[in-house]
Amino acid sequence: MTAPRILFYVQHLLGIGHLVRASRVAAALRAAGCKVAVISGGVPVTGFPEDGIESIELPAIKTADEAFSKLVDGTGEPVGESIWSSRRELLLNLLEVRRPDILIIEAFPFGRRQMRKEILAFVEAARALKPRPLVISSIRDILQENRKPGRAGETSETLNSLFDHVVVHGDQRFARLEETFPRASEIKCGISYTGLVAGPEPGMPAERHAVIVSAGGGAAGARLLQASLGAAERLANAQSPWIVITGPNFSHDGPVPPHMKLERFRPDLPLLLAGADLSISQAGYNTVCDILRARCRSILVPFAMGGETEQSLRAAKLAALNLAHVVPESSLEAQELISAIEAAKTQNPLAPHQFDLEGARHTAKILIELAAVRRGRSA
Repeated sequence: MTAPRILFYVQHLLGIGHLVRASRVAAALRAAGCKVAVISGGVPVTGFPEDGIESIELPAIKTADEAFSKLVDGTGEPVGESIWSSRRELLLNLLEVRRPDILIIEAFPFGRRQMRKEILAFVEAARALKPRPLVISSIRDILQENRKPGRAGETSETLNSLFDHVVVHGDQRFARLEETFPRASEIKCGISYTGLVAGPEPGMPAERHAVIVSAGGGAAGARLLQASLGAAERLANAQSPWIVITGPNFSHDGPVPPHMKLERFRPDLPLLLAGADLSISQAGYNTVCDILRARCRSILVPFAMGGETEQSLRAAKLAALNLAHVVPESSLEAQELISAIEAAKTQNPLAPHQFDLEGARHTAKILIELAAVRRGRSA
């Protein structure tokens, strides 16, 4: 069978979680023999997608702030029609030139409504191709709470009219789609759970740290980093080193305690976690997957600004399973973090879990099988 040709559209606006997960899935698709290109609409991030995966960059769009109040370009200027037009032209041209067997749209229509006009034009043009590619919605396990009436119904209608399948990157034993999307039963296209998209087994770490503090993409992690610096200063007699990873979207130029190392970005974070006694981080999807893979003790400070609910729900589920300690963002101070660190020290290593962490590999298998069925029907 000819390897499926795949275009994978992903738009990250604030952090880099969407891009990291898409990169991991793309790597698994490539390993399974697919010809995959990642179309990235956010600010470029070194290392994602990983080397060897074709990356197609659209003129960058990001959010101006943590409240997602407005969209700006890569220089911080408001997004104008010229950028939308340029991006739309590039997307439509890619369809004509690449003629994909599968088009993957990350997050939409469950999220990324800011990009609605662009994505709808892209999907509708794909559906007009002959032969028509499969159109896939790729989503994480826990969705942001929908606060506007009618949005869930609109999402179901869009899926049923324009999409062929939904891949949920989660383990049903941890979270089911209907928990955060109550109208899941109205979705008529297929739904598959892939398992959690964690990175590969980390192997033997070359570095060991008492504490690793990581802020994901970094744009929303300034308060977490400040509290961690304060905690480290008060724990100045720590015998083992700390490392703070600020993320590519945030930097800290001030002093740090002598037993703490500050770095902006570490693509080998999963490996570092395998050699750490404790992780302090937000509760983003990819970070949690890395923690579960490394079986590292963790303190989670879920991002909750602007009405965000996804990380708080994920953190609460993990805490209920004795897989993490949680410090609410609203009470995040150095002393609160110190108390959580002391509590984590008394905990045994991460409680055992049986969650499926091979979501990237399973996604590739699911999509290849769907493409084969489509080809069989059109033969």
